[in-house]
Amino acid sequence: MSNSVLVIDDSDSVRYHIISTLKNVSLFDQYREARDGIDGFKSVLSAKPDLIICDLEMPRMDGFKFLQLVNSRDDLRGIPIIMLTGREDRDLKIKGLEQGACDYVTKPFDAGELVARVNVQLKIKALQDELKISNELLKELSNTDPLTRLYNRRYLTHALNSELVRARRYNESLSFIILDIDHFKKVNDVYGHQNGDTVLSAIAGVVQAGRRCYDIAARYGGEEFVLVLPGTSLEGGITVAERLREDVRTISFRPPLENLSVTISLGVATFPSTQIDDEDSLIRQADEALYRAKQNGRNRVEAMAEGPI
Repeated sequence: MSNSVLVIDDSDSVRYHIISTLKNVSLFDQYREARDGIDGFKSVLSAKPDLIICDLEMPRMDGFKFLQLVNSRDDLRGIPIIMLTGREDRDLKIKGLEQGACDYVTKPFDAGELVARVNVQLKIKALQDELKISNELLKELSNTDPLTRLYNRRYLTHALNSELVRARRYNESLSFIILDIDHFKKVNDVYGHQNGDTVLSAIAGVVQAGRRCYDIAARYGGEEFVLVLPGTSLEGGITVAERLREDVRTISFRPPLENLSVTISLGVATFPSTQIDDEDSLIRQADEALYRAKQNGRNRVEAMAEGPI
């Protein structure tokens, strides 16, 4: 992966000296430059660099204002910025560090010192990037069911609450589908739990493929899955549920499951309704509809007893 540095200074000779020094040690693949903070910020917005070296005193926009602009945006705050100054002023340096600078280099600078300070900031950035990736992975793992790669029940609880609050605030419908694999215990008993996991993963794939980008698909527990459908009426929820039922019925499996035919039963509930005032009652209404689907022969969709108000 290529990396880049942006050098911002109103002096052509200083920019040339800095870039030549860094090129001599091959620290970067791309070297960009700007004459002042305004052009520098435009350059950052067009393509985010891995490191910025910025003069403190420049026409039109100085280094302090440039720091403020960069740190006003969340997507730019992780870029290390080394400030350049021709003055040995302790208060100026403290102010720059407080406003987001990572380090200072005093002009005229020693080439070895500049390279060393740049190397330190690149190493820190690399560690921060690795930490960010690790944190994102941990977050994904904490919210995801390891078998099906759908959201887990923990994430669902939080997300459903947020969607219900949003639906109430904007007076929108919110449908909730819960589905259960019919006679799944027999699948595990006949084919074993490993093949049972294959069935679960296949149905999770159907559920995932059938959702819109803002719908929420989750494994609710065991052989139960749910879909949260923002902005969807009861009729719309029933339509989605029927499509899922048909799609699951047509799944074909590889040996030793080639003769297996799987069906699902589904229950649908929708907010707003006189029977629903929170996420627990929404889930309960869908669960009761699912129970009726099983009682009425399975491989079918049932809706909540009372339609939305």
